[in-house]
Amino acid sequence: MTAQVPPRVTWLKVSNFRALRDVTLSELTPLTVLLGPNGSGKSTVFDVFAFLSECFTGGVRKAWDRRGRLRELRSRDSEGPIVIELKYRERPKSPLIAYHLEIDEQAGRPVVAHEWLRWTRSGRAGRPFNFMEYKLGDGVVITGEAPERDDERVPRSLAGPDVLAVSTLGMLAENPRVIALREFVTSWHLSYLSADAARGNPEAGGEEQLSPTGDNLANVIQHLREQHPERLERIFEILRRRVPRVEKVQAESLADGRLLLRVKDAPFSTPVLSRFASDGTLKMLAYLTLLHDPAPPKLIGVEEPENFLHPRLLPELAEECRAASGRTQLLITTHSPFFLGALRPREVRALWRDEAGYTQARLVSRTRGVKEFVEEGATLGDLWMEGHLGVGDPLVNEGAPLEAERARRR
Repeated sequence: MTAQVPPRVTWLKVSNFRALRDVTLSELTPLTVLLGPNGSGKSTVFDVFAFLSECFTGGVRKAWDRRGRLRELRSRDSEGPIVIELKYRERPKSPLIAYHLEIDEQAGRPVVAHEWLRWTRSGRAGRPFNFMEYKLGDGVVITGEAPERDDERVPRSLAGPDVLAVSTLGMLAENPRVIALREFVTSWHLSYLSADAARGNPEAGGEEQLSPTGDNLANVIQHLREQHPERLERIFEILRRRVPRVEKVQAESLADGRLLLRVKDAPFSTPVLSRFASDGTLKMLAYLTLLHDPAPPKLIGVEEPENFLHPRLLPELAEECRAASGRTQLLITTHSPFFLGALRPREVRALWRDEAGYTQARLVSRTRGVKEFVEEGATLGDLWMEGHLGVGDPLVNEGAPLEAERARRR
């Protein structure tokens, strides 16, 4: 049975969010990688997804306060609200849906200045139309499975101006499209995996999904062992290929109710405690556990997977990510030429800061000469390290034309 393709984000526009004063990422692929040096804005784009997910799950106020409110969130020397707009499809060839969110501040509190959902019915003539639109807690929604432009717009008020309409209306069965968006965004998994966190001894009990830090890795392995043993064996099989001599990982229950993670290396008969295992082994295990989840999140974000991993493991991890992208959408940030070397030009966006200090982005596939180099056998990692991508090099003046910059460096 073929797995159902999850919803896909195809387009993202961000305004006034820290260094992202005006950035648009179009043609997003199932595996999308953000390339750039430190400070280029990769983590900020990553945080846009995290911020939106937190707004949906914990409320706007909590996500707003955690990031220092408007003073820290809004782009320097800018005015107006923070704007996030994304386009997505619930399934292949379904109507393209746009979600727009503007957040401002009044009397020190965040307010949802404008929020709407828009689509054009497939095969229908005419312009896109909003089937949900709210400003400061008041607005209208067209109910039903397939809203039409001329359908009745039902007015509904929210609990306050800082409440997302999607969060409220997405719990009412009469709004299937709003429900679908809410379920999509709340399923996102933004990963900040830490080898130290994975070494912990959590309370015993199986858990279905890895936490953002990986501190419940032992619980997820216990769950897989009990409910999906064939999936766990597949993870171990891949781990054995990627990390020499690792045979298996065991999650054992202790007398005090905690779980102990042990890693068994060949040819030794006795496994070692996870706190003595290498960072790379634990991180690779955590990534494989996340990517081979029997019911994966609809979008997974991974920041700088190269940290603590041997460079030769990175091309293979990239291939694992591409394989998983048939079941989930992946957003990955990196500045590793080794990870980049296994990618395709259309999967990569290079980020840099312009002379004003704001992030700019460019599809690598649109960089002159890249297609020809790749056709001749060059990898993107080689091209980046040799300066052929034109951006993303910390030693290059990013605002200069590529040819002029190469001449300067000669």
